[in-house]
Amino acid sequence: MTEPLAALPGVRPAGRPFDPPAELARLRAEQPLWRLVFPDGHVGWLALSHGLVRAVLADPRFSSRNELQHYVLADAGELPPAQPGDLGGVDAPEHTRYRRLLAGKFTVRRMNLLAERAEALTVEHLDAMEAAGPGADLVEAFARPVPAMMICELLGVPYADRAEFQSMAATMGEANATPAEQFAAYDALAAYIRKLVSDKRAHPTDDLLSDLTGTDLTDEELGNLGGFLLGAGLDTTTNMIALGTFALLEHPGQLALLRADPGLAPKAVEELMRFLSIAHTGGRTALEDLELGGRSIRAGESVALSVQAANRDPERFPDPDVLDLTRDATGHVAFGHGVHQCLGQQLARVEMRAALPALVTRFPDLRLAVAPEEVPMRDGLDVYGVYGLPVAW
Repeated sequence: MTEPLAALPGVRPAGRPFDPPAELARLRAEQPLWRLVFPDGHVGWLALSHGLVRAVLADPRFSSRNELQHYVLADAGELPPAQPGDLGGVDAPEHTRYRRLLAGKFTVRRMNLLAERAEALTVEHLDAMEAAGPGADLVEAFARPVPAMMICELLGVPYADRAEFQSMAATMGEANATPAEQFAAYDALAAYIRKLVSDKRAHPTDDLLSDLTGTDLTDEELGNLGGFLLGAGLDTTTNMIALGTFALLEHPGQLALLRADPGLAPKAVEELMRFLSIAHTGGRTALEDLELGGRSIRAGESVALSVQAANRDPERFPDPDVLDLTRDATGHVAFGHGVHQCLGQQLARVEMRAALPALVTRFPDLRLAVAPEEVPMRDGLDVYGVYGLPVAW
């Protein structure tokens, strides 16, 4: 039997910031499932093919429970059980209960209203960029504030509090913030959301959090759900808008296609999600002995899921290393798959479909203000992206 891999391949090719580590493609071509030594010493598995990653995500015999996981990106020690209201770290029946309560709140009507707000917020921030220009850090000026304000719309954060809310959210993702500052910002946001829950119970408005106060969820569950939605919806969309813009600037032919036809945005967003796969690696743990890809998985063994390798699998996507905005990229696993598939994926799509075409059409000569290799990349974290994106026009 092949010796286990000593570590998850994590070094991206020099000068190719949008591509996964090349070692992943080599390993996937040899076999789709490998034994892997996790950072805490656990010997589990690494799934690399599109078919196997989807199979694990769809199989209830694999668990998402926090306390059963072995973290593949660093030695996180023994993980505690998820807090009440944390959708990502629980299985059925807890997950089913939360999911059912939330799913009905992401209605077509609410998504249509949020689409209108996304378009308005996009224009508002592009106006501000143009007035302050002719250059900006796209993360600070556009990619972070638009999704932050959309989260405010979703949760019903009062207008008077939004500047403070955005400031706390920005500190959580700031490259120069110390860990203590980031933890303090997270604690402040958590405290704010708990207070917001209390306010919504007393004075409900037309927003998701107010709707949920009419359910049997406790204040603790509501507060943690709000925090979960914030964490799941802000950092990811911020980095997709920023890294997606970087990728378009480095692929001028594709940028020209989107600029010439903003109606291409829905396809463009799916292809950028597939191509960039910013939430690049996930994991599940087997609840019982089972077979996967012809190999025997024992109960308690964790399987690391390489989303970026799955989304570049040539068995599923021809010429997978080519960015092609006209491609039908449906079936990608950038939003996950199965019962834990990203609940806010429609909101993320709404934001990106509004932001990207509007940005590139407003500034027809948009360009990097630094050399590509000088863009500060967010590497080694759960979500890949950029700390900043200096642009000019």
